[in-house]
Amino acid sequence: MVEPTYLYEYPNWTHFTWDNGAILEPLTRAVALQGKLLGRMEQFGFDVRQDTEFHQLTEEIIRSSEIEGEILNAEQVRSSIARHLGINFENGVHPSHHIDGVVQMMLDVMHNFASDLTEERLFGWHAALFPTGHSGYFKIAVARYRDDADGPMQVVSQKARDTVVHYRAPDAPQVPGMMSGFLDWVNHSTNTHPLIKAAISHLWFVTIHPFDDGNGRIARAVTDMLLARADDTSLRFYSMSSQIQKEKKGYYDILEHSQKGTSDITGWLNWFLICLAHSIESAGLVIDRIARKAVFWRENALLVRDERQRKIINMLFDGFDGHLTSSKFEKIVKCSQDTAGRLLKDLAGKGILVQEGAGRSTHYVLAVKAPK
Repeated sequence: MVEPTYLYEYPNWTHFTWDNGAILEPLTRAVALQGKLLGRMEQFGFDVRQDTEFHQLTEEIIRSSEIEGEILNAEQVRSSIARHLGINFENGVHPSHHIDGVVQMMLDVMHNFASDLTEERLFGWHAALFPTGHSGYFKIAVARYRDDADGPMQVVSQKARDTVVHYRAPDAPQVPGMMSGFLDWVNHSTNTHPLIKAAISHLWFVTIHPFDDGNGRIARAVTDMLLARADDTSLRFYSMSSQIQKEKKGYYDILEHSQKGTSDITGWLNWFLICLAHSIESAGLVIDRIARKAVFWRENALLVRDERQRKIINMLFDGFDGHLTSSKFEKIVKCSQDTAGRLLKDLAGKGILVQEGAGRSTHYVLAVKAPK
């Protein structure tokens, strides 16, 4: 089988081109949604803005790792974010050193979005992803570019008994020079639309594939940094990685197609902008839910004083998994079954919860359901 010509093998491959007419509609739509979202957030108070940032940062960190098959403990992620942002979030869970490092990486991405992207900064992010110097069972080069000591860098998958090579990265000796050009462009190029620049940065970085592992997560971090520059805010109100996770097959398909193509990246830009628009639209549903929760507490703060009840109401607004029963309440807030039943009936009596079902099927829902 003849090996394909990869994008980086073409002369002047980083002189990317695209069909402006073909991407005009998705770009215009993404820009409009971006402006609408940011304008809407300006109308909310501190509580809604902070809660939205807290939720979306959590989603971005968890889903970016999930795309690569790594499942992070969500409660540890939330606990770490809360601690670093000074948010009161008592869940009794202490984050691992690894998760705390990943959170610090993302906070650096967002809160220092206007700072130059440097090798030192990238190496710091990489070290945060792999604090033990291993990826799974395998020792890798950490906080430095790959050296291909174990052979060429390839993206592969298994199909039956065959190994399928989806991509072969540039040889290691080329990486430092390629990264120097990439960093110079990220920091100094100003003649490209900010959303287009975010899209190009993603493809450019994963095409170089500069590290032994973590390239996808760092590429998405660089993308988030440039999206923050486009938004001109350090606050994260939508999660691109959450949408990429939902559209993961399309994501990998368009990357492979683009990396085996030419410097005409119209297809990649079109996919990226549509995915970005979807992520902003999804954020609107999250904001609806958070805003409704804020209104609820402004109106009912004095009505619900028990911290156990407050915790369960917040969980219902945030999207409770399954039905809320007295046995689930008992386990979540660590109380007796009698106490769980009494606290739930109290909320129902106040018109906050509605009891549904009967017997073993008895469960409770919010009197006014929060948007999902």
